[in-house]
Amino acid sequence: MKKILLFFTLCAFVVSVNAQNIQTHYDFGKDRKFVTTTVEMFKPDKLGNTFFFIDFDYGIPGQEFMSNAYFEIARVMTIKKSPFGVHAEYNGGFGKINNSDHFFSVNNAWLGGVDYSWNAGDFSKGFSLKALYKEIQKKQHSFQLTGVWYVNFAKGKMSFTGFADFWKEDSDFNFDGTTDATFTFLSEPQLWYNINSHFSFGSEVELSNNFAGMEGFNVMPTLGAKWTF
Repeated sequence: MKKILLFFTLCAFVVSVNAQNIQTHYDFGKDRKFVTTTVEMFKPDKLGNTFFFIDFDYGIPGQEFMSNAYFEIARVMTIKKSPFGVHAEYNGGFGKINNSDHFFSVNNAWLGGVDYSWNAGDFSKGFSLKALYKEIQKKQHSFQLTGVWYVNFAKGKMSFTGFADFWKEDSDFNFDGTTDATFTFLSEPQLWYNINSHFSFGSEVELSNNFAGMEGFNVMPTLGAKWTF
């Protein structure tokens, strides 16, 4: 319960202070059929940039109301005026076990490494590439490769954004003590139609391989709306 209160308090704080957008998605994936809300912020400054997001899942089949929560925060410190920077990141969260009042913790992960970023002069498009060392609590030393992109087109009416992560993590899908997979891939491209500078609607597609207890390749589409502050 304390973890739930902490996450809701943190969510309320960031919404009131710095959040750049709030998203709501309905997940149409197999055995999903639930709603996710996301609070997201990206804030550049003279020294680099800060990014975070908080996901809450509601109404997962077999569970009640708020089921899972996940949090990421990352900081990039630019190396002088070059496109390179030093990246530091933390990931963590918790979830509810089906049909019970018990919660589990998502293994904390700490990441650090190098970032390369590029933006067009008019900021209509850009990307960043990251090579990171990853420490997964109670599991292993690892690495992660990350790509992030955004493209605004059709005179700003359309936006194509997203990320792709590839990392090393041993997964035991059968809970028999045997490693069934060694690497994980996750990408979440989003396509938005911007009605105005604040309100957008569109879709996200989660493309994953050996992620979140799902063995093999999976495609999870959503329908979403976004409010940008």
